[in-house]
Order: sequence, then C-alpha cells, then structure tokens
Amino acid sequence: MAWAFDRAVVTGGAGFLGAPMCAELLRRGTAVHCLDNFSTSGTDNVRELRSDPRFELVEHDIAREPVHAENVDLVVHLASPASPVDYLRMPVETMRAGSHGTAHALDLAERAGARFLLASTSEVYGDPLQHPQREDYWGNVNPVGPRAVYDEAKRYAEALTSCYRAHRRVDTRIVRVFNSYGPGMRPTDGRLISTFVSQALAGEPITVNGDGSQTRSLCYVDDTVRGLLAVAAGDRTEPVNIGRPDEMTVLEIAELVRSLTGSSSPITHLAAVADEPTRRCPDITVAAQRLGWRPQVDVAEGLRRTIDWFAARPATAAAG
Repeated sequence: MAWAFDRAVVTGGAGFLGAPMCAELLRRGTAVHCLDNFSTSGTDNVRELRSDPRFELVEHDIAREPVHAENVDLVVHLASPASPVDYLRMPVETMRAGSHGTAHALDLAERAGARFLLASTSEVYGDPLQHPQREDYWGNVNPVGPRAVYDEAKRYAEALTSCYRAHRRVDTRIVRVFNSYGPGMRPTDGRLISTFVSQALAGEPITVNGDGSQTRSLCYVDDTVRGLLAVAAGDRTEPVNIGRPDEMTVLEIAELVRSLTGSSSPITHLAAVADEPTRRCPDITVAAQRLGWRPQVDVAEGLRRTIDWFAARPATAAAG
C-alpha cells in the first residue's frame, strides 16, 4: 500500500508506542507534530528525533484541551495510560483520555479533513470467551471492575470513532493492539515483560500472578508500529487486530525471560488479580489477508533485544 501522508499529529507521541511511531513516520517522509502530557513518558524517549526539523514536540493534554494544527492529513491517537499500574493510579485521567481526548483528536481530523487512526486495545475483549479473538467478537467486560477504567475508555473511544465516521464522515481506522513489548518500556510500568526483565536482571524474585496458566500473545514493538501504519494506509474501516497469534502462558514467559537473562531469580507466585484475562490471543486473518501484515520478530529475539536495552540503562534512566 502506498504511503501518502505528509504531516501527522501523534497524541501520546513520546510514549512507549508513540516514540517509535514518530520515528517510523519520519523515516517514511511524514512530518510529525508530537503531543504528550508526559504523565507516563518523558522527553528522553524522543530526544534523538528533536534534531529533525520535521519533528515538533509540544507538551499538551489532549484530554483537557483541543488541539490546533495546520496542514494535517493523519491524526494518530495513542494518548492514554496503558499499563495497569498507570491506569489504576490515574483512573479519571484514563477515562478522560478515552472520552474527551478521543473527541478532541477526532475534531481535529474532522476540521483538517485528515484520516484518523485510533489505537484501541485487546482489552476491549475483556476476559474473552472466544479463542482466538476475532474482530467480530463483542467481548466479556466487567464495566465496574478494577480494570474497567481502561477497558471501557477504549470501548467508548471505538464507539465515538465509529460515530464520527457514520455521522460526520470522518475517515477513521481502528486498531486493537495486543500485548506489545520492547525497548522503551519503563521498568516500573507494571507490564508483564518490563516487570519480569527488571526483576531477572536485578536478581530479584520473578513474580507471577496466580498459577501462571493465564496466556498472553507478545508482539514486538516494531511489528506493532508497522501494523498500526498498515491499518492507517489501508482501506479497512472496521477494527483490526494487531498482535502475534502465538499464545504463551505467563509462567512460560517468566521462565523464558529467566533463561535469556541467565538469571538465577526464583519464580514466585502472588495472589491472582481480579478480572485479569485468562487467555489472550488475536486472530490476525484480517490484517494478514487485507493488509499484508504479519509480525516478523519472534518472541525470543524480541526479548533478547528488550533485555539488552534494559541491561544497558540504569533503572532510573529507563523510568524516564
């Protein structure tokens, strides 16, 4: 698919997905107006991009204020706390990012006549009863549970995006992102991989919630960014799953991280977490057949790159 975007606004552009997204857009020749309120990120994440005259970094809270930008033909809405530690620490802010933030980003796309890309999440499926999860599955979500602030914020964001498409003729795309990992993660963000890698490198016990039989499907960050941009450039207007369709148990992931780090850390078990999904695996038939996208980096290689990145940085610097 031809790439035809000259200038993009990226909300949450200094975050874990946002920073490599901005870098890839620049590599493709697209100027980037990067917005972030730095609640879960830092300017260090985009430090290497700031010397590029096509890159502009603005501190801005998309959930609180509209954004004004000129000559925009792509709006990528990534802004939201996305790890359990962050969205449980900032529940109201998470809901506002999915509601007010999405509305402000859609309003910009409408004014500019730009394409709009929403980064949604596999969390819209909740604790799924369908395996693997297809895009036509409506999910099994507890709307008042501890994870609801993130799950329902993204479900609302999808509904609002669909509404703008149907009733305001905004050219929209929706991606449901599955369990991304890689360099750039904060060691204290509470995500599975950052927690396991940080613990293993420090020689601390690797902590697994419950018995570890719950599954996840890990997709390396570069593959996720490629998938997001494949959806942005494609003609699919319904939601698209982007993730690696290979289930691993959490215990298997912990053991693999321990092996790859050469750590002697014991694996210990904590109490199970309320409403934690028991299985998570995407059906990527749509992405593969309609967009020609498949993940390229296998889990072991992706983890090696991630471990090397964490090992090369002091924990305080990585926390950013």
